[in-house]
Amino acid sequence: MSRYDDEHGRDVGRTFAALPPARGHGFARSWWGRAWLQALEDAALETAAVKAGRRLARAGGVGAVTVRPGRVTAVVRDPGGAAHRADVLLPELSAEEWARFQDLAGEQAGHMAALLDRELPPHLIEDAAVAGIDLLPGLGDLEPECDCGAWDHCGHTAALCHQVARLLDEDPFLLLLVRGREKDAFLAELHVRGTAQPSGASPATAGVDAAEAWAAADVVPPLPELPGLPQGIGTPPSLTAEAVAAPGIDTAALEHLAGRTAVEAYRLLVAARGVDPRAGTDLTAAQDAVRLACGPAPAVVTERLASGSGRGRDGLAAAAGAWRLGGAAALTVLDEEREVEGVALTRARAALEGAWEADERPEFHRSGNRWTVQGEGVQLRLDREGHWWPYRDEAGRWIPAGGSDPDPATALASVRPGAGEPGDF
Repeated sequence: MSRYDDEHGRDVGRTFAALPPARGHGFARSWWGRAWLQALEDAALETAAVKAGRRLARAGGVGAVTVRPGRVTAVVRDPGGAAHRADVLLPELSAEEWARFQDLAGEQAGHMAALLDRELPPHLIEDAAVAGIDLLPGLGDLEPECDCGAWDHCGHTAALCHQVARLLDEDPFLLLLVRGREKDAFLAELHVRGTAQPSGASPATAGVDAAEAWAAADVVPPLPELPGLPQGIGTPPSLTAEAVAAPGIDTAALEHLAGRTAVEAYRLLVAARGVDPRAGTDLTAAQDAVRLACGPAPAVVTERLASGSGRGRDGLAAAAGAWRLGGAAALTVLDEEREVEGVALTRARAALEGAWEADERPEFHRSGNRWTVQGEGVQLRLDREGHWWPYRDEAGRWIPAGGSDPDPATALASVRPGAGEPGDF
């Protein structure tokens, strides 16, 4: 990332290096990014332009993105290599609107604390919208400009919008920048505004005003910072033959159990510092057997787990592969074959129809929540959250082949090497 200064040397923007292709995951994982893309979809007159932009951005066709007040800019390359400058304009907030926004931020101690901790609370943006101050783009706010000559959103400006959504996933304060305030400048103004004393006012006396204390009673002080993660997963002590094991104790199984417990303890530490898609402790004995089978184990232990899980050796290997990809959720998709009906089926069909152009869409055969591509030995499975999981046919057994994705085209691309996504305009 680099700074962008105007002719007076003032810091008025940021330039972000080109992001790698987005294959393997969808766009707009955050509330901010989804709202940005929703504004694009509402504004674009042609849905084909939005789809073309999504393909371009996913393939890595968007260069470095410059974000500055009222405008985002990038060079976008067509699949054939032609480069176009694309701009998306957004109205800046007025000085009066910024003052009102800062007043709103200072009204609640929780908002102020989050901002000064460099976090942008979604509730503050919602409160501001109710007060008529829109940080998020609305209908018609994203105005396109492209040297390809299009008068409405084209594939190039739509690709730029998709890339900005990825940037917003990482730093929602870019919303403030494109509306006219750089993050550090805004926070400095907010701090000064919160600590400024009215002219002629007498120095504050010691103590806390009772009304302020009562109003802030439900504000929870921030938790202490978490300690850093260990360098790696701990290794349990080895059980040697120096002491004779008590009758009925299988030392090989006990060593394996201790090792898998160390792995689970490390996972829980990671989950405490972020989001672990495999989180969840309410496991059945059969599910826990699969979890225990995910690490190297003596043959005798593997046999016991295969028997205890009721899967056999091959079934346990497939289940362990699913667990590594997504934990209990992936294991449920492996085992579950259910009917998809009503609204869920309508949404699934809409997702499949919108993921490809009509002449690019694979030919699927559906059975319940499983969509199989005819003649290719690959399959998509739909979970109850609306995510798609890729599978591959190996010797007559369907094997998990990748993690889930809300976009069926991205999920399927991970299991169809070389298929890609055509980027024709």
